[in-house]
Amino acid sequence: MPATHLEQGVDAVSERTQNRAQKSERRLAAQLAAQKAAEAKRRRQAWAGGLAGVAVVAILVTVFVLVAPGDDDETEPAAGTPSAAASAPAGGGEGVELPEGADPALNTAPTVTAGEGELSELVVTPLIEGTGPKVESGQSIIANYVGVLYGDGEEFDSSWSRGQPATFPIGVGAVIPGWDQGLVGVTIGSRVQLDIPAELAYGTEPAGGRPAGPLRFVVDVLGVE
Repeated sequence: MPATHLEQGVDAVSERTQNRAQKSERRLAAQLAAQKAAEAKRRRQAWAGGLAGVAVVAILVTVFVLVAPGDDDETEPAAGTPSAAASAPAGGGEGVELPEGADPALNTAPTVTAGEGELSELVVTPLIEGTGPKVESGQSIIANYVGVLYGDGEEFDSSWSRGQPATFPIGVGAVIPGWDQGLVGVTIGSRVQLDIPAELAYGTEPAGGRPAGPLRFVVDVLGVE
């Protein structure tokens, strides 16, 4: 039976309603897809930013570790006393510029031998008398030195082997007590022998590569800063 005009009208309205509903659904789906895409983009950007921040922090930590001094470096003198605590001036070794009027023998490294007997106190022995002013506590001295074990004469440190003297503060606890006590008052241009008991050096037990027991140093005082 053919549809009436009314039925045809109802069908047309129904079709238009369905079309509008389908269009609304498609728009809603497109909006949801766009929102999801935007959210995914924001997550990717946040993740990338987080990675960049981590990378920057890692770089800063690496630089700090590479350039920052350790606590031990600030509080403890290293084996060989002066060289680890201070910078070295230009020149040094044989042919180093000597103080005015100094003995030319200071241009030649000394031969340092073992000590004899028990060492219970600091002994300072002048080997060459300098004519310059006396070293004062708190000054930084420029010195060449050789350090050996007092008992057998085995060398453990020498500025001569590095080819230049060392510069370091004296009398302020930057080096071992035997240096602080033995070099304050020494005249510039002097060569002195320091026989240092263990308690004024690094103690009786080896630690951190430092020599144990009594030590002997021969030190050339070349100047002060």
